Amino acid sequence: MSRQTNKLTVTAIKAAKPRDKIYKMADGGGLYLEVAKTGSKYWRMKYRYGGKEKRLAIGVYPAVSLALAREARDDAKRQIGQNIDPSTAKRIAHKQGVEASANTFEAIALEWLEQIHQHKVVPAHYVRNKRRLERDAFPIIGKRSLDKITPPELLDCLRRIEARGHIDTAHRVKTLCGQVFQYGIGTGRAERDLTSDLRGALRPRKTKHHAAITDPEEVAGLLRAIEGYGGQPATIAALKLAPLVFTRPGELRQAKWVEVDLDKATWSFHVSKTGQPLIVPLPTQAVKILRDLQGLTGRSEFVFPGARSHQRPMSNATLKAALDRMGFKGEMTAHGFRAMARTILAEQLNYPEHIIEHQLAHTVKDANGRAYNRTKYLDQRREMLQAWADYLDGLVA
Repeated sequence: MSRQTNKLTVTAIKAAKPRDKIYKMADGGGLYLEVAKTGSKYWRMKYRYGGKEKRLAIGVYPAVSLALAREARDDAKRQIGQNIDPSTAKRIAHKQGVEASANTFEAIALEWLEQIHQHKVVPAHYVRNKRRLERDAFPIIGKRSLDKITPPELLDCLRRIEARGHIDTAHRVKTLCGQVFQYGIGTGRAERDLTSDLRGALRPRKTKHHAAITDPEEVAGLLRAIEGYGGQPATIAALKLAPLVFTRPGELRQAKWVEVDLDKATWSFHVSKTGQPLIVPLPTQAVKILRDLQGLTGRSEFVFPGARSHQRPMSNATLKAALDRMGFKGEMTAHGFRAMARTILAEQLNYPEHIIEHQLAHTVKDANGRAYNRTKYLDQRREMLQAWADYLDGLVA
């Protein structure tokens, strides 16, 4: 092996110009700078291992300086002295680095989001959960190998969210992290779910109930107020339909005409929370409201288009604002129609809980552990919703 002489200088390297052919500038000890015809400069090292002459790629100048190139040469010499091939060692280190980067929390979480999560939930829910991880988890534990993260590290990540006063978000991120760990276990990149070690370590969530009117006499007053409301026709129609079908507010305001079959009196869509298909049988009162509205909004994709653009659905604040203007601020929300129906259907009309829960699109499992499907109890639900609509008419009358 050639004697180390450190012949090159920074000035000579900077002054090196491209030629018609690639040429080398030797530094000694096998290290040389290769100058390409384009002017690019590469550090390489010539050495012998196992009786064969080999080349070690060190890096591009000036990203790898003269001093760093010499350090790499000296490291390679030490490896050779220990009977290690520098090129093989570099290749193994690179492979390990690639594998390590693929096993980080962030990499595995993104893989889980793309491969699993987005196919199980509706798009808006997927986007929200991805954003939660990007904002609250990746900056803290994203670059850590999944199997190297410790419970205190994960707790520190969640406590930072708590410190901002976002208790519910901290619990949501913990749940998401648990799903990432479960995916890591299934794909052989983690041994256990650390979130189980944090049980009781976070401040409890504050239970928030949507304001709802459930007393029949007060419901009658609410329905009369809706009948007399003087807002936009689409808003009035949505307010009238909300108590009849009691779906989630986002599902109602984003309803599309293509989902509605007025002849069959059905509205079919995918539940916003679970992504599961649901058929809502429409009582005759709901069909009449929709037929009247179709003449006004039928050219839009949405049953309840926005006031400013028919290309977008009604704003999520529209129904709440209308209820507030009618004097029900703090007493009734758009989501409250679900609690209203659930309470009165059970307590006043004596419908079985499992029928009501199916219509609410809650996950209800039977004796065999199977969750609801879109057609289950369809006849019973149709009868229930018609009876419910007739009952509400009776309250108003």
